[in-house]
Amino acid sequence: MTYGVILAGGRGERFWPLSRAERPKQLLRLISDKTMLQETIDRILPLIPVERIVVVTSEDMIDLILKEIPILKPENILAEPMGRNTCLAIGLAAEHLRLQDPEAVMAVLSADHIIKPAERLHDLIKVGADIAASDDKLITIGIDPTRPDTGYGYIKLAQLYKSVNNIQVFEVDSFTEKPKPAVAQEYYYGRKHLWNSGMFIWSVESIIRAINQCQVDIGKALNDYAGHVGKDDELDRRHKLYQECDAISIDFAVLENAGNVMTIKADMIWDDVGSWNALERYKERDQENNVIIGQARAIDSFENTIYNDSDGLVVSLGVSDLVVVKTDDIVLVAHKTKVNEVKHLLAEMNGDETMKDYL
Repeated sequence: MTYGVILAGGRGERFWPLSRAERPKQLLRLISDKTMLQETIDRILPLIPVERIVVVTSEDMIDLILKEIPILKPENILAEPMGRNTCLAIGLAAEHLRLQDPEAVMAVLSADHIIKPAERLHDLIKVGADIAASDDKLITIGIDPTRPDTGYGYIKLAQLYKSVNNIQVFEVDSFTEKPKPAVAQEYYYGRKHLWNSGMFIWSVESIIRAINQCQVDIGKALNDYAGHVGKDDELDRRHKLYQECDAISIDFAVLENAGNVMTIKADMIWDDVGSWNALERYKERDQENNVIIGQARAIDSFENTIYNDSDGLVVSLGVSDLVVVKTDDIVLVAHKTKVNEVKHLLAEMNGDETMKDYL
C-alpha cells in the first residue's frame, strides 16, 4: 500500500517574523485560510486515507499540530528530537513503516508546497507507486521550470524509462543544486532539466537499502534503532540516533550517489513558497502590483508585499519593491532583493540573549 509521509520539521525562517519558533511556516495561512500543512493533507486525502499519513515533525510541534489539525491523531505523528535534515527524517519514517508494512511504498511530500491541480499529483503518485512497488527504483518528482530560478535544485534528464498514460518517467543523469544565474538560464532554455521538487516515491525496502549503501553509518544507526521500536526505550534510542547521525539531505546523501534514480516529469503548477517574494506569484495584486494582506494602505507605492498580521494599520507612501511585515511585536521592512537574507539576520539574533523572544 501507499503511505503519505509529510515532512513538516522546518521553521521556515525566510518567513520571519510571521514564522516563529512557536508558529513555524507549515502552520501559517499564507496562501488560503488553511495552514500549509492542512493544505498538504487535504491534497492527498482523496488518494491516501488519514490512517496511512505520517507527519514527521519536531517534538515541540506535536501539540500545535494536533490542535490545528484535529483529523490527525498522535499515531499520525513521528517526532524528531532535533533537526537533522531530510535523510534521517525519511529513514526514520521508512523504518517505522517497514515494521508496520514491509511492502509499503512511501510518497514523501513537503508541508509547504503549492500544487495545482491536486488530481494531477494523484496521477503522478499512482504511476510512481506502481513502479516503486515492482522495481527497485528511487523516484523523484521533477517540475518543468517556468523561469530560470537560482533558488531550486535541478535534475538533468537522461533517457526515457517509461511512459504511462501520458506521464513520462526518465532516468536521471545528474543533479545540480542552486546554479548560478547564467547556468539556470541555460537549463531553462535547454529544456533538458527539471526543478527538483523535493517530493519522492519509493518502497521502504528500496530507500533503506539505498541509505545502507550510500550512508553506511546512518544506515547502521537506523537499523539499530529499528530494533527498539515499540519497546520501552524507543524514545531514548531515537534521541541517541539523532545525536549520533550527521545532518544531511536525502539528495546529497543518497540520490546523487545511487544508480537507480528516476524522475517523473510533472505537468502541474508547483511552488515551494520559499520566501515572502513567492506570494506575489499567487496572491491577488492591486492596480499598482502590490500584494496586500491585512489592514494596509499603499499610496503612490508600487510592487510591494505588505502583510499585516496584527491590529492597527500599515501605510506605505511613495515606496516600491519592499516587503513589509507587521506582527504584534515586530515590524520587518526589507527590499525584495534582500529579503532572503533574513536567515543571516536570525543567525545573528540567535547569539544575542536580548533577542531570544523575537525568534
